Amino acid sequence: MVTSAELNPPAVRVLIPPALLQEAVRPAPAHARLLRFAGDTMGTTWSVLCLDAETRPEPTIHAAIVAVLDQVVRQMSNWRGDSDISRFNQAAAGEWVTLPADCFHVVDTALRIARLSGGAYDPTAAALVNLWGFGPAPRRDSAPALTEILRVRAFCGWARIELDAATRRIRQPGGVALDLCAIAKGFAVDAVSARLGESGLSHHLVEIGGELRGAGIKPDGLPWWVDLEAPPLEDDAKPQTALQQDRIALHELAVATSGDYRRYFIDRVQRQRYAHTIDPRTGYPASHALASVTVIHAQCMLADAWSTALTVLGPQAGLAVAERHHLAVRFILRTPTGFRETCSAAWAAMLE
Repeated sequence: MVTSAELNPPAVRVLIPPALLQEAVRPAPAHARLLRFAGDTMGTTWSVLCLDAETRPEPTIHAAIVAVLDQVVRQMSNWRGDSDISRFNQAAAGEWVTLPADCFHVVDTALRIARLSGGAYDPTAAALVNLWGFGPAPRRDSAPALTEILRVRAFCGWARIELDAATRRIRQPGGVALDLCAIAKGFAVDAVSARLGESGLSHHLVEIGGELRGAGIKPDGLPWWVDLEAPPLEDDAKPQTALQQDRIALHELAVATSGDYRRYFIDRVQRQRYAHTIDPRTGYPASHALASVTVIHAQCMLADAWSTALTVLGPQAGLAVAERHHLAVRFILRTPTGFRETCSAAWAAMLE
């Protein structure tokens, strides 16, 4: 995603969140300076824009951001063998594992989205993600055998996980591995935003790997304008099939996009394209006409998880679930003549 302060060209549609129209936005101090920070985390990049009216030391702000990101990785990365999630994944059958508060909260939320999506999103699908070469395991250039998929899928299943909220414990049923990659990045965006707010930096825009959350306003008094990600045109697409650009005033809102064009491989034998979003219900990558799903939500953690769940569900079932839960969602589908979009009612309301 690309942030922009340019005037809106005719081809751009603007989304205005209801809160921006209904609430008085607290202005930024006239003397506030705009600070920029950036770095690497979770196998991708991060960036922060924030307004500082108190001349805080920039290294202190940068260190605070990095501390939040490092803590998320220490707790929730299954790419690290010493993380709290890896500790659970390596636990013996029947063992109860105590998790830090943030990690437990993310696992609890992930299981809730799994239930609400009918298992389209399932944090216990780590073994399937690895099998297809989209996790810490080596990348692949061919699809795994059906027998291997069935064997690994037998160890998945969100309903097998037991939680004890009072003690922040989670029970390992045996052979289950959690993968929080489709929700932890969004949580990290929220966590950085919260830390900035606690530090008095209430006007900011946080981005990790294309997922964003905006709070307050920019130095010019306007909201943080963000151009929403869309899939690239296919090589043989005609110019008239290009999508109209959507731009949102990201005020106290977050946005996340799941797309099949980000990570994939083409089977060297079948010449079939397999994208990284796995359907836990079948054990195979999701395969339908969806090119991308974008979700706007107050919490980036939920936008992140829902974008994955709705991608797996597909355009029809996904739209039904989005309407049921009043989610602001844009589905972009591939057609023989190019891209076509479908939007939920909550998304359309922001366009109006």
